[in-house]
Amino acid sequence: MPTPLAAALLPLPASPALHFPRPRPGPSWRARPAVVRAAALRALPRRLELCPPCLAAVESNPAPPPLAPPPPDEASAGSGLDARAGGGGGGGDGGGGADLGWLRAFPHVFTASMANFLFGYHIGVMNGPIEDIATQLGFQGNPFLQGLVGKLCYSAQADSLDEMLLGRFLVGIGIGVNTVLVPIYISEVAPTKYRGTLGTLCQIGTCLGIIAALSLGIPSESDPHWWRTMLYAACVPGILIVAGMQFAVESPRWLAKVGRFDDARKVVESLWEPSEVEKSMEEIKAVVLNDDSRGSWSDLLVEPHNRVALIGGSLFFLQQFAGINGVLYFSSLTFRDVGISSGALASLYVGITNFGGALVASNLMDKQGRKKLLIGSYLGMAFAMFLIVYGISFPLDEGVAHSLSIAGTLLYIFTFAIGAGPVTGIIIPELSSARTRSKVMGFSFTVHWICNFLVGLFFLELVHKFGVGAVYAGFGGVSLLTALFAYNFIVETKGRSLEEIEMSMSSATPGKQE
Repeated sequence: MPTPLAAALLPLPASPALHFPRPRPGPSWRARPAVVRAAALRALPRRLELCPPCLAAVESNPAPPPLAPPPPDEASAGSGLDARAGGGGGGGDGGGGADLGWLRAFPHVFTASMANFLFGYHIGVMNGPIEDIATQLGFQGNPFLQGLVGKLCYSAQADSLDEMLLGRFLVGIGIGVNTVLVPIYISEVAPTKYRGTLGTLCQIGTCLGIIAALSLGIPSESDPHWWRTMLYAACVPGILIVAGMQFAVESPRWLAKVGRFDDARKVVESLWEPSEVEKSMEEIKAVVLNDDSRGSWSDLLVEPHNRVALIGGSLFFLQQFAGINGVLYFSSLTFRDVGISSGALASLYVGITNFGGALVASNLMDKQGRKKLLIGSYLGMAFAMFLIVYGISFPLDEGVAHSLSIAGTLLYIFTFAIGAGPVTGIIIPELSSARTRSKVMGFSFTVHWICNFLVGLFFLELVHKFGVGAVYAGFGGVSLLTALFAYNFIVETKGRSLEEIEMSMSSATPGKQE
């Protein structure tokens, strides 16, 4: 599998700076709407920052002094953008008080993120009672069917294997749709300043869902029929989502795309800071007017959409083969080595660690930025894997070896939740254009689920053939490779509106039709 990925990456340049040349002057440039030209020029310093040769050329040929100072409103607007693009984009309001600008968007984002809570719940709901379900439905002793029931992901009334598989299949379809829709919705509804923080609610919701399922599943160890209660309980968040989304706002980007600009403005006015409304609406209109065609799957084959699709698919490919699901699967056995025999309790410890990392990510996402968190996360995951390999492969005291395994497992989960988990789902819709955002997300998550299934299917077989140490060393190697990939190919999106990102990437596309 790594070989096709490497081959796919060969045509790409070694530095993302080469994707961002300066806008080409001429009639086609002047013919663009003023807001498009302004946004592209505002993005130029960031592109020069990514291109050391370009920056050196600018520094060696300094511009002459301006003939007149800029108007006050333009100067203030420029400084505001610089502040958002800098390191303090996610900080307070500058006056020492609490920044509560995110509260207006929070109810809508929170309602959507409940779909991720349901996703997490169905991940954890089969952890404990799968043996009881297998016994009562007549497929005990068949690990393939047990794994199929767990992987297909509301089967509380099932009286046969067929009914259980059908119920889990329907749940899986709903979850698959939501994993694509929820990140898109949050990215398009959340104000720019808080988009990263609010985007982490997807990961937090998944963590809380897993914790809820594992906590509720503890009685299943003594009650063989408890699994039906657990599956009935899954109806509650589903009903709440259906009811809550009736009151949630529609995406202003979608409203503008279908020509409902007045409705889009009402949504923006209800969620954005008053000072951001006009600027946001101008950028949204400019993007819609500049490209009013409907996206198609063939768009993913041309620039700049193919580059974003390749980044999205690669991030999910590398995320899964960095071993997150294998580590989660094997964590119960790791905890059993130190005397924690309850699989549900061991998984609960892992879920709490995952939740803690997601909370840290929500605090850092709009301060440190996506790229830093992604690189740091994978470096931490690599260190954790090599720590476990050291504990397994070298002659150490048994207690020390077990302690290293536990520490490495928890560190791996924590560092995954800081960046590799939430950033991957946040940055892909941010880099995508309004025209192809749904297509890019659909492609990326298709790669995610295929790789997820393959890792879950072959993990134990690889462990039996090569040993835990060798497999975990492979996970560590992929983690290092992903950190290198992020360093070279990921562009920072913190503090930039979706329209600004889209226009800067489109204006940098060679040979783009004007």
